[in-house]
Amino acid sequence: MKKRYFGTDGIRGEVGIDPITPDFMLKLGWAAGKVFAEQATKNRALVVIGKDTRVSGYMFESALEAGLVAAGVDVRLLGPMPTPAISVMTQTLNATAGIVISASHNPFQDNGIKFFGHDGAKLSDEMEFRIEAMIDRPLVTSGSSALGKVARINDAAGRYIEYCKSSVPRGFSLDGLTIVVDCANGATYQVAPAVFAELGATVITIGAEPNGFNINAGVGSTDMSTLVSQVRQTQAELGIAFDGDGDRVLFVDEQGTEVDGDQLLYILARSRQLRGCHDTGVVGTLMSNLGLEQGLKALGLEFFRAQVGDRYVKEAMLERNWLLGGESSGHLICADVSNTGDGIVSALQVLRAVTESNDSLSALCSEMERMPQTMINVRMPERIDVTRHEAVQQAVAEVESALGDSGRVLLRLSGTEPLVRVMVEGSNAVKVKELCSGLAIKVEQALAV
Repeated sequence: MKKRYFGTDGIRGEVGIDPITPDFMLKLGWAAGKVFAEQATKNRALVVIGKDTRVSGYMFESALEAGLVAAGVDVRLLGPMPTPAISVMTQTLNATAGIVISASHNPFQDNGIKFFGHDGAKLSDEMEFRIEAMIDRPLVTSGSSALGKVARINDAAGRYIEYCKSSVPRGFSLDGLTIVVDCANGATYQVAPAVFAELGATVITIGAEPNGFNINAGVGSTDMSTLVSQVRQTQAELGIAFDGDGDRVLFVDEQGTEVDGDQLLYILARSRQLRGCHDTGVVGTLMSNLGLEQGLKALGLEFFRAQVGDRYVKEAMLERNWLLGGESSGHLICADVSNTGDGIVSALQVLRAVTESNDSLSALCSEMERMPQTMINVRMPERIDVTRHEAVQQAVAEVESALGDSGRVLLRLSGTEPLVRVMVEGSNAVKVKELCSGLAIKVEQALAV
């Protein structure tokens, strides 16, 4: 079965266009509430709600709250908080589920909904299907005596800051480090600078003045040019960039060079190995750089490519009983310190690797040879599986033939936007760029037919 609303990371789209509308969110809140109520281990289900800094978040928070209350579910409001904080608070409050109102790295015009189960993990496909089925039923409001109640958790930020700090050993210090922190004008703008400062770092903060419209706009992990400039100007040891909802993190080294999730994953794997952790393998995705796979192999570690999406990375980790996984986009999961992709916690693990090595971030990155990779996003007028198009299949075959055994090709439909991601990887950067550009043109032509 194919889901009607849920993508690879919840429900997402442009505000005002179905299903990202107030009336749908009201119905979604009610439907999810009815499903969660069936799972409640106490008299009444409890759901926590957090959001990022988009102006539409207030509207959807109110709609979801009304739907959940109508379904007889109690609600706790957290306000603007990183996505992983909602996972943590869901567990801390022994809630039945958690809801995040966010479109992650997308512009402010978009918004979306992510769900966590009682264990703080993303919902299973089965649960998402159950919620979609409930949406088709008529909304019936519970009687007045059975309506849910709503309260606001005022100390949520402080609780989460302490949780993040607890993910590193007692006594861990960032004294002497100057760090530029880019909060993407998003959900980390309050907590991230506080975490690093309380651990002793000198923190220079950018992208921490959200106004409802500037989330991810020229800042954050989707546009690191401002961070690169700030690191160079201030001569900081490194820079850290979060996305709008704080579940992704990317770095900039002391030279102002961007460091992606594949490089960070390698650094974490190497650091854990030196620390004596007995990891046997690491989970990446179909998009992970071939250099990561080769680097991990040299360390004696297995590598598995999951579908794109942190939920699929986590599922593959659980299946193999592995503790480390992630995506090149910066979703990193260290399962022995966090139950989900957490940008701040992951950043602290990288900082631990840097401080324990007594070396620079650029030096740690140099231990992995990154394979040249080019990706072009081709926008679709309508969502179709272009990979089935005969001309596209022929074009892919030609590129694969040109690459031989030294590279690979991947076409993937985005789970969050109407895009086809065209990726080519190989040993020659110029050739890879040319081949990717030509393949993207063929995809555009196929979509225009």
